[in-house]
Amino acid sequence: MTVTADEVTDTGAGRVDWLHIAREMADDLATDAVEREQAGKAPLDEVARLRESGLLALLAPVACGGGGADWRTACTAVRTVAAADGAIGHLLGSHYFLSSSARFFAGPARAARIERESTAGQWCWGGGIGSHEPPLVLAPASDGYLLSGYQRYATGVGVADRLVVRAAEYGTGEPVAVLVDPARPGVVSGGGDTFGQRLAAGGGVEFDSVPVTADDVLGSLSPDEDVLSPFTSLAAPTSRLVSVHFLLGVAEGLLAEIRESGRGMRSTWQPLSPHPWPDGPAQDPYALTVYGELTVVARAASALADQAVDALTHGLARGEDLDDEEGAEIAVLASVAETAAARAAQEVTTRALDVIGAGAASSRHGFDRFWRNARTHTLREPAAHRLREVGDYFLNGAHPPFTLPA
Repeated sequence: MTVTADEVTDTGAGRVDWLHIAREMADDLATDAVEREQAGKAPLDEVARLRESGLLALLAPVACGGGGADWRTACTAVRTVAAADGAIGHLLGSHYFLSSSARFFAGPARAARIERESTAGQWCWGGGIGSHEPPLVLAPASDGYLLSGYQRYATGVGVADRLVVRAAEYGTGEPVAVLVDPARPGVVSGGGDTFGQRLAAGGGVEFDSVPVTADDVLGSLSPDEDVLSPFTSLAAPTSRLVSVHFLLGVAEGLLAEIRESGRGMRSTWQPLSPHPWPDGPAQDPYALTVYGELTVVARAASALADQAVDALTHGLARGEDLDDEEGAEIAVLASVAETAAARAAQEVTTRALDVIGAGAASSRHGFDRFWRNARTHTLREPAAHRLREVGDYFLNGAHPPFTLPA
């Protein structure tokens, strides 16, 4: 399904049911998710499917040719896709944040121009501006800048039409967000070798004196209060809530698959088969307890995510009227939600297989991909940092520092 601008009204999502489209995309991806994940090829076909569905332009304003949807809809779309294919859900979530980054770091006019170009070209965005990533170097040149250095990990580098990366200005060291066309000379993708997120097209990328115009420098990523406005600070919780919905999608996707597997055993159960649940998982009280515990964990994390998204939506609507205290509260809520989602994803993807038993280890089921995708993601964003910030805010009223996740 290809969605065009005239199908969308000025009211936002208009006549386009984006969540229905996301569910259709998820159903399509689910049909061969195991085979594609095990093959580990670059997700060129998957990105083509996202492009054809219109999901890549979901967040862009209607005036710019996009879908005009809000961040709640975008996060739900990420969660829906991630339940079927975690890596593609992660790729989509990164695309949403990075393709919207000019809204936070550049002026409104430039952001609108970039989004018009993106929707017209149906760009898929990749890269990464995480605070822990060693910045590239942006040195002045006769007609702009030259970008050099190596980024250890960037999402979508193998398939993206545009990259947004973190760089430090030569001389001052000020961190800035830079827009890069990966087709320019000097951009070399090294690929990735992680045990999870195999279809996220992530990996290292080298920039060898890549020409960059002044217009490609989106704006400052400085955490200094005299540079960072409360509205710009919302970039961090926005990115974190994309992460939250990816993690929830992975957890819910595995729970759904395990539930269907358990139901399918009812008519074929053999009591003497080598299985940890003598009465079958659908009747065994211990198996049911595992299902109950994991459902509570997942739903509790989901409720926190809803609360954080509500706060973010309100903060974004406030725009430049947002104050520092409101921004801090939104950041804390996002950190709470991300910590809960990370715990839920790790617990669900570790324990859910217990109710199936040894059969869950068969590679034909591909259940391991859920754990590998979740664990690869959480390794990049340790919950300990978020917990310290939440504790400091609760006890001392300290505002969380402006740190952007991977």
